[in-house]
Amino acid sequence: MNKTVERIAPFLFGVLALGLWQGAVWGLQVPNYVLPGPVAIVQAYAGDYAVLNSALVSTLTVTLAALAASAALGVLLALAMAASTLVRAAIQPWAVILQVTPVVAIAPLIIIWVNQPFLALVVCATVVAFFPVLSNTAAGLAATPADLLDLFRLNGATRLQTLFLLRLPAALPYFLAGLRISGTLALVGAVVAEFVAGSGGFASGLAFRILEAGYRLEIPRMFAALMLLAFAGVAIYAGLGLLSHLMLRRRDN
Repeated sequence: MNKTVERIAPFLFGVLALGLWQGAVWGLQVPNYVLPGPVAIVQAYAGDYAVLNSALVSTLTVTLAALAASAALGVLLALAMAASTLVRAAIQPWAVILQVTPVVAIAPLIIIWVNQPFLALVVCATVVAFFPVLSNTAAGLAATPADLLDLFRLNGATRLQTLFLLRLPAALPYFLAGLRISGTLALVGAVVAEFVAGSGGFASGLAFRILEAGYRLEIPRMFAALMLLAFAGVAIYAGLGLLSHLMLRRRDN
């Protein structure tokens, strides 16, 4: 019973919040151009769902491409850092600097340097998303139990055998945790890059539709695009959480 209540609690809270929101908008007679209610937002989506859904697909394409690139880049750099302390000393400070640099500041440069709009968006999103995979995977590789490492050495295992049979499986939970964080960050990076590209005239993705709706004062349509982004972020986080659960359960079995 408690588990069932916990599962439906978020939905009940969401329905309550939406009801209060709509009631406040009606009761205070707030104009749609100031704050639209959920009914106006649904109506705006219903009136323009084809364009908004197409923009969502465009944003998700950039997000998933950036997530794949982030996973590959993060794992490769983590392996290189685990193999050599010199490589770790060389890479880690630059990775941190790249992570703390606001992507909105470097996105215009990336879009200029990478003379292909889709690839430029993917690069921007990858810059935002790769660090959690890198840091978590590196932590997982470093956290391999010392007694198991000694056991592999005593049995004459090579470095590659130790890496693939011990260290990488031990780092899998860390990698999956980092991937889950990177999934949402990739969406954030894609949206920021699309804002910059949209300001420059490249029409693609939900961020551009948000800009377009703002310029036209179509606030319900803007909120509809924002809601689609929120749902996409939740779906990515939940999907990666399910993937993590399935992979770890299979490994443990």
